Parts: sequence; C-alpha cells; structure tokens
Amino acid sequence: MHFFDEVYQGTPPWDNGRPQPEFVQLEAEGRIVGRVLDVGCGTGENALFFAGRGHETWGIDFAPTAIRRAREKARERALPVRFEVASALELAELHERFDTITDSGLFHTFDDASRTRYADSLCAALRPGGQVYLACFSEQEPTDWGGPRRVTQAEIRETFGPPWEVRSIRAARFATRFPSVEGRAWLATIGIPDRVDDRKSRVRGKKERVPAPRRIRGASTSP
Repeated sequence: MHFFDEVYQGTPPWDNGRPQPEFVQLEAEGRIVGRVLDVGCGTGENALFFAGRGHETWGIDFAPTAIRRAREKARERALPVRFEVASALELAELHERFDTITDSGLFHTFDDASRTRYADSLCAALRPGGQVYLACFSEQEPTDWGGPRRVTQAEIRETFGPPWEVRSIRAARFATRFPSVEGRAWLATIGIPDRVDDRKSRVRGKKERVPAPRRIRGASTSP
C-alpha cells in the first residue's frame, strides 16, 4: 500500500476537517476564478469550499482512500466536485485545462527531480493567463517535530523558471491540529503570460512546427 493511502486509513496530521484559511482568503479576494483544480486534494476540504462558492471544481489525489472519502463528503454536502485518483506529475492525462490551480501542501513532498516534472505537469493543465497558488512549508518552520521538507523562496523560483512567472511569494500559515506545529509557510502566486502560446512544446523540450501556408489552386500569391 502506498504511504499516503495508508495514512488516509486514519486521519492524517494535515487533515483538520476544514479548508485552509489562506485559500479561503484568496477566494474572498476574488483570486480564485473560473475552473479550479486542487492538486493533492486529500479528503477534499479546499475543493469542496471552492465548489460551495460557485466554482466548477476538480480535485485530484494519488491516494484512492482520500478520493473515496472526498467523494463521500461531496455526496453528503450535495456539492458537484469531480474527484479523481490521479498523479499531480501527470496532469496532461486529465485532458483538461483550468483557470486556477491550487496546491495546499503538496509541493514540499517532492524530491528535486519530481519538482521539475511537477512544474511541467502544471503547465499542461493551466489555461493561458491562469494562475497557480502554491502553499508549502517554509524554512522558517521549526524542524523539531519532523514533517516534510522545508522550502526556500529561491527553490520555488528555481523550479518555476521560464515560461513561468513567479508573481509573488509571501509568508503564510498552515492551520493544523497540533499546537507544536507553527505552520510557517510560503504562499506563491505563479502564472504563465497570455503571450506564451507554445507552452506544450516548451514542456516537451522542442518548438512546435508551424505548417507552411496552404496553396489554393488558381489563387494569386502577389500582394
């Protein structure tokens, strides 16, 4: 059994039964827009909150038990969230595009190689002009209680190089069930400019070929 699926057999330390306040605030500010994808959604509290505020919302997680519990919550609350078992490193397989993508505590679980794959995966799922809101534990969070990797601002900026734009990074907090966990985090706003129209080809490491103009029989080629 996968580690995360095993953890969801009970109540994971990070599952406090309510949406994270930082993402509630983003929605209140009007920054959660259009179609929303919550990656690493767990049992779905953030995604269910977005849906309750009227957003078309998907949630994906690698742990089947987490998705089963998220679907149960959606049925109980009569909220139309689509929850799917899927890898955040393979979002192209969804064959969907979103205006807003949220990550509440997923990025800091990846090793260095997976970070690069993750950035490329997000690129495949984000619509032109869309934004990613990414919350991860910062290096300011004490390490005496263990937990996942801590992340610096420099590491976020290094992962999300061109064609990405890291538009802002600010101090934030995770709400937790444990007084010993301060929850010190970074909240990054990351996007790709509208003018970048070759995102897929950049992800694949090559430029997309532009087909030659089609000749129409009998048509003049002069100005």
